[in-house]
Amino acid sequence: MSESDVATVVALAVDVFGPFHEESFRPAVGEEIFANQDAGWRQEYAEQIPRLHAPDEHKHVAVAEIDGRIGGFVAWTVVPAARNGEITHVAVSAASRRAGVGAALCEHAFARLKQAGAEVVTIGTGGDDFHAPARDLYASLGCTPFPLVTYYRRL
Repeated sequence: MSESDVATVVALAVDVFGPFHEESFRPAVGEEIFANQDAGWRQEYAEQIPRLHAPDEHKHVAVAEIDGRIGGFVAWTVVPAARNGEITHVAVSAASRRAGVGAALCEHAFARLKQAGAEVVTIGTGGDDFHAPARDLYASLGCTPFPLVTYYRRL
């Protein structure tokens, strides 16, 4: 990801993940928990996305360019000493979905992780309806799911 890509990648992340925050997470946890846990999600993306690409910290981002536009991105980290890595973000624009872009981005990250010495990669996603396509993608790539559950409670 080049410096000139950052604003586009932030906008893409907001566009792709906005429905999760506003239409899935918010109604599931209610207004009080949402206000405490997630109300600043847009600002968090604006701050976090630029820091995803820091090669000296073993953090990387690759973008998929389709017809001269960024159609998706993948971010990953690697811990060479532990021989493992993590894909932290995968986002594909609505116009580029169901065309193999997500799979290509993940396969690119897998190859780069392997080159960096990783033997295992983790990739997480939600168990809600919004994340069903991601779960399908990761399963199609040969990833093995291990369910985790996070509970929220207002105090």
